[in-house]
Amino acid sequence: MPRVKGGNITRKRHKKILKLAKGYYASSHALYKTAHVQVMHSLVYSYRDRKVRKRDFRKLWISRINAACKLNDIKYSQFINGLSKAGIEINRKMLAEMAVNDAASFTNLVELAKKGLTKKVKPTTENVVVLKPLSKKAN
Repeated sequence: MPRVKGGNITRKRHKKILKLAKGYYASSHALYKTAHVQVMHSLVYSYRDRKVRKRDFRKLWISRINAACKLNDIKYSQFINGLSKAGIEINRKMLAEMAVNDAASFTNLVELAKKGLTKKVKPTTENVVVLKPLSKKAN
């Protein structure tokens, strides 16, 4: 039986790894062995950091909401508790967007949350907050 060296397949595999390593420093982009190690680490980092990004954004949103809550004389935890007791379901991403770009409607939400804390409001469909789209600036 003839000997098969597998040159084409090996070359394709090496080229694939070196293409992924494009832009890396020193031998990490030129030599297969070091490039392969670096690419494997990079793939692990990217997988891990896709999960970490979600945590980081949630922390950012909570910080923004907390800052806006302090301007309205309420703590973040009380605000979230009041919203849930008032039956208002809105995610933190949208709350942060409102806190930054639409302070008036955020203040209305704070008032509803304060009423929810004192049990003066019952969760109904009347408590639904209608969000107006932000006006687009003319370019």
